[in-house]
Amino acid sequence: MNADDRTTGGGERPLPEGLRRETLAVRMGLPASRHGENSEALFLSSAFVQPDSETAAWRFAEMGDFTYTRTANPTVRSFEMRLAAMEGAEAAIATATGMSAILLLIMGLLKAGDHVVCSRSVFGSTIGLFGKEFAKFGVHTDFVSQTDLDAWRAAVRPETRLLFAETPTNPLTEVCDIAALAELARSAGALLAVDNTFCTPILQRPLALGADIVMHAGTKFLDGQGRVMAGALCGSARLMREVFWPVLRTAGMVLSPFNAWVVLKSLETLALRIRAQSASTLAVARWLERHPAVERVYYPGLPSHPQHALAMAQQSGIGGAVLSFVVRAADAEAARRAAFHVVDSTRVLSIAANLGDTKTIITHPATTSHGRLTEEQRQAAGIGQGLIRLAVGLEHVDDVTDDLQRGLGSL
Repeated sequence: MNADDRTTGGGERPLPEGLRRETLAVRMGLPASRHGENSEALFLSSAFVQPDSETAAWRFAEMGDFTYTRTANPTVRSFEMRLAAMEGAEAAIATATGMSAILLLIMGLLKAGDHVVCSRSVFGSTIGLFGKEFAKFGVHTDFVSQTDLDAWRAAVRPETRLLFAETPTNPLTEVCDIAALAELARSAGALLAVDNTFCTPILQRPLALGADIVMHAGTKFLDGQGRVMAGALCGSARLMREVFWPVLRTAGMVLSPFNAWVVLKSLETLALRIRAQSASTLAVARWLERHPAVERVYYPGLPSHPQHALAMAQQSGIGGAVLSFVVRAADAEAARRAAFHVVDSTRVLSIAANLGDTKTIITHPATTSHGRLTEEQRQAAGIGQGLIRLAVGLEHVDDVTDDLQRGLGSL
């Protein structure tokens, strides 16, 4: 959980300070065992044997070492240390999924009577968790425009404890000004949490821009190959240990050691993947923008994106690997038929609801990721029936555009 337990990088030599993210992604973790393995070990054990009763009593009381995998596991710890180092955080806590990370965030920070301000453009399940599930327990959430700072400011109340943003958003890739929201949160005595799933720490580090907490759906780009579920929170050591870890220990929404090991190893190639996929996504976005059957393209890497300049400043000058586009149609019913036609005409792309995979994934958000929202909520979030989301993988970019052309060319 704590990045202070610095690795020896596979031996007994401590890592030097100031290493770049790419190096931390390969080297950060717990020290190797006495066997000297160069690849991090997978500890598939639910419990850990204690040398004596006194040591066991101390470890269970202080959690100074490993006792039970629901509270800590060496493989999970290595993943937490690596992700925290890459995010520039003091510590991280790994969870079973991205949504369980948000659940942990809410359970750790909020109580009945508290208030949240959240972007209305966040992932559909996030809207459901804040707006419906926790409303049952007296936590009220106001949803505001992702890009309207005045709307965020107007929504803040004396009882506001949390501002939550996802940037870029899913699926419209709207970008918020993290530094401005961080300043607003500080002035209100609240915390700012940022979902960094789309950018990953390779492109964007919200903590450096003033955010208090970074959340990840590690199922997406951190794994990067569509294999396992994972989530995480990153932030100060105090928040992780005093606020979130006691909840995690009790509620048990922990990441399994096997899933932690898969994502831990995937982090080693994250920089290569996210940059290659982002380059392909920019090429596809430019191609779509020129296509006569496409009404609009949403991608932060395009100059036509409303927050292009902000995105380039926050995201290391790279647009990311997810875009959305709207097919031309006369009305909502025709738009849905056209979108379904484009999706169903593909032969290479995967029709699925995930993203961040090496395989390009095509999705109709209005009937999948945002299908459980009301039509009013979808309209407020800008999710129309003609909208298609594309998470670009590692195929040749011409094969991706050729596959899209099958449907777009016959509308």
